[in-house]
Amino acid sequence: MLPTRQPDELTLADVLPSCVRSFDGEPNRLDLPAAERIAVVLVDGLGAAALRARAGHARMLSTAMTKRSTLASGFPTTTAAALASLTTGGTPGEHGIVGYSALVPAAGAVLNQLSGWSERMDPATWQRLPTVFEGLREAGIPSNTIGPVKYADSGLTHAILRGADYVSAGTIAERFAAARRLFDEGGRRLVYLYVPELDQLAHAKGWESDRWLATLETLDAEYGRFAASLRASEGLLLTADHGVVDVPATGHVLFGGVAELVEGVAHVGGDPRCLQLYLGAQATRDARGRLAEAWRRSEGGRAWIATREEAIAAGWFGRVDPEVEPRIGDVIVAARKLVAYYDGRGNDKTGQSMIGQHGSMTPEETIVPLVRAGVFAR
Repeated sequence: MLPTRQPDELTLADVLPSCVRSFDGEPNRLDLPAAERIAVVLVDGLGAAALRARAGHARMLSTAMTKRSTLASGFPTTTAAALASLTTGGTPGEHGIVGYSALVPAAGAVLNQLSGWSERMDPATWQRLPTVFEGLREAGIPSNTIGPVKYADSGLTHAILRGADYVSAGTIAERFAAARRLFDEGGRRLVYLYVPELDQLAHAKGWESDRWLATLETLDAEYGRFAASLRASEGLLLTADHGVVDVPATGHVLFGGVAELVEGVAHVGGDPRCLQLYLGAQATRDARGRLAEAWRRSEGGRAWIATREEAIAAGWFGRVDPEVEPRIGDVIVAARKLVAYYDGRGNDKTGQSMIGQHGSMTPEETIVPLVRAGVFAR
């Protein structure tokens, strides 16, 4: 049985549209009250399970957590897809960013959705939806993105943050300080603050490492300081794009040498925990079914395996526009145990040094915090 995504579940795609409606005190999916100035903090890689497991080191955040303080990140649980859902209010099947790497049909190649931007994958058109920030600009309400300087002019920024004015700030503390200065200008404003450090450390050291824990403590302190500064008309939401699991080296599965698992496969995309396998351009439904059955025989005990049609029917990518369908793998392998899948052919060891990983739909990867402060606290 394949897991299904419920169309009415709260996800990252509900966050910014709810904030926009709260400017006018209108009903919204998150039940936010009216606010004049709103900050949304996105902590890359901070799953609800990890936050609860380390509650003693994040007392400000943990105190604000309730049983209702979570939502689903969406699928796949990878940064480019999740952030696009956050900033457009659409599903991957609508905005078109469907994985860490995905097939770009016009290019005939799998390209990285974080860094592979060029004329072959144009930020202005590959991400297909207008952003919430563009809508605010049309309404005359300023919005800002606050993040590290290296992302200020990136392709992903142009794809998913268009419409917002980018403010570069170095440390986590400097980013929160920049948000406070923007709030102090008065008037209506939406501020999006990005914190990538926890995800980066999880990949390199694991989410259970001392370095990850120390950075969580820093985040908690700066969140608490900023939350304490909020005035009567100011609201704060803190959430994440996905969680993380630590995958031991013993959980690495090298599939490239197993003939039936790569038969007819022209491209391998996705994440190690959410493979997207692409057959040739003329692949049939029967060919997808045969490859999926081969994977089920081999890996059905530790992964969910679906053809493109099955994944779409189960709602994994939300509503899927016909233009986006070819971007989705012919067969998807989503890990449900602590494993990660690597091609490994040609002695390729790309990504095998990563400890913390994500991409699939286990609760540890999909359930993220939704912490409220200021006028949004309840």
